[in-house]
Amino acid sequence: MHVDRTTTRPHGRRWLGGALALAVGSGLVLVGGAGTAQAADVNVAKNAGFENGLANWSCSAGSGAAVSSPVRTGTGALKATPAGLDNAKCVQTVAVKPNSTYTLSAWVQGGYAYLGANGTGTGTVSTWTPDSPSWKQLTTTFTTGASTTSVEIYTHGWYGTSPYLVDDVSVYGPDGGGGQDPDPVVPSTPAGLAAGSVTTSSVALSWGAVSGATSYKVYRDGANPQTVTGTSATVSGLTADTAYQFQVSAANAAGESAKSAAVTARTAKPTDPGPGPAVPKHAVTGYWQNFDNGAAKQKLRDVQAAYDIIAVSFADSTTTPGQITFNLDPAVGYTSVADFKADVAAKKAAGKSVIISVGGEKGNVTVNSDASATAFADSAYALMQEYGFNGVDIDLEHGINSTYLAKALRQLSAKAGSSLVITMAPQTIDMQSTGTEYFKTALAVKDILTVVNTQYYNSGSMLGCDGKVYSQGSVDFLTALACIQIQGGLAPSQVGLGVPASTRGAGSGYVDPQVVKNALDCLTKLTGCGTFKPAQAWPSLRGAMTWSTNWDATAGNAWSNAVGPHVHNLP
Repeated sequence: MHVDRTTTRPHGRRWLGGALALAVGSGLVLVGGAGTAQAADVNVAKNAGFENGLANWSCSAGSGAAVSSPVRTGTGALKATPAGLDNAKCVQTVAVKPNSTYTLSAWVQGGYAYLGANGTGTGTVSTWTPDSPSWKQLTTTFTTGASTTSVEIYTHGWYGTSPYLVDDVSVYGPDGGGGQDPDPVVPSTPAGLAAGSVTTSSVALSWGAVSGATSYKVYRDGANPQTVTGTSATVSGLTADTAYQFQVSAANAAGESAKSAAVTARTAKPTDPGPGPAVPKHAVTGYWQNFDNGAAKQKLRDVQAAYDIIAVSFADSTTTPGQITFNLDPAVGYTSVADFKADVAAKKAAGKSVIISVGGEKGNVTVNSDASATAFADSAYALMQEYGFNGVDIDLEHGINSTYLAKALRQLSAKAGSSLVITMAPQTIDMQSTGTEYFKTALAVKDILTVVNTQYYNSGSMLGCDGKVYSQGSVDFLTALACIQIQGGLAPSQVGLGVPASTRGAGSGYVDPQVVKNALDCLTKLTGCGTFKPAQAWPSLRGAMTWSTNWDATAGNAWSNAVGPHVHNLP
């Protein structure tokens, strides 16, 4: 990459805020190592902290946006993203005084960032910095020409590099006639707070706009503020049939207003979604993707009929430890949540179990205390009530605490009853011995556990129950590792074989459906085995699982067409 390095970076200059304000307010002059400030000097840049979005600024090719995080001060900053032949240049024209010197500065973060001025009447000035992981100040100076009354200041990044952020821009010098932005004042208290629609786990709120406010904080029972930029919010993660008190305040760079008068709203009473169908003796589990990653997009109604348990992937975590929620991704094609709920009900009516999966590669829900265990159980049950899910799948890949996760699942079972479906999808390393946290969790909830579908992929070589090492991608790998779970205390009916639906469904470990069928036959009938053969057959083995129904559809349903009937015809 070629980068113009002809501009040198000047030594930074930082004003002492309190002393500077005193100097300006009293007409004094400060002289010293930090520079000279005269009473007439002001910051002639407008919306210098991006508290009012992109007002007064213009960015090339729509490359800039005002963001609320990260910011250096206040509630706003500029984020600009270079793309293709566009370097994400953002400009503002400021009024200046002829024959005057100005100090141009800005705080930047992220990718390559440039700061400069055009049209000064004495030449262009600029300075720059390469990637900066934290806020860093860029500073330069310019002197205006004899007839210069306006100057264009700019920031930009570099072609093909990361986005950059800008905050607290300053063009400090004599007032050119445009004045300076007035200091913000704390906004007034919002009025008109009202509760709107409610569900079993959420309350919609709205209120009147407040002049000068750049954000609002919504309080639930006097705490847990949720920050929004508009005049409405939906507070989620609530408990069904429970009264909550809400207040809202307005905020900007100057501070936060007093809280509004409180309104009280009660969440809806839960409706019993029904026990759902019983899981078949031999079942096929498939994960349905609530996101678009290049696999075939499906609505739930499109999930292949071979799947008995459909795991909706994934629940989302909240700021409350252990609490989960669900956000339907528009990318999958639903026009409304009601449409999705109708599909859940239709699948259940067709004899399928639809459960919510928690975790995945990027999901991280922490259950490591009594409070987080209760939060998990309460929120999972609320999702079951709201969407009609039959249960939960535990696919946590960033570590678990068996003591508290088991508590959470037992609390959920107490709420949902005996028809609750609980599945797990540990990685191979998590089920190598009964001493692992996953194995301990499975054994601790064995009486309410439906099936453990270990992921026999994205794995290195592992030990089988005979103490020998087996490589993934073979019948022996599937059978010898499944044997560990049964010998370790799980019932054969609680064991399933998890494999990718296609070569694109996982980084490694894909096996042809025939290998899966051979492994199932080996474990249930002692036929089709490789070099490893169990000491006995386990005819009640639950079945198989795949990631995902979407990748299966991408590959023409080859996996479910082959494995599905085979599972359903096991002894």
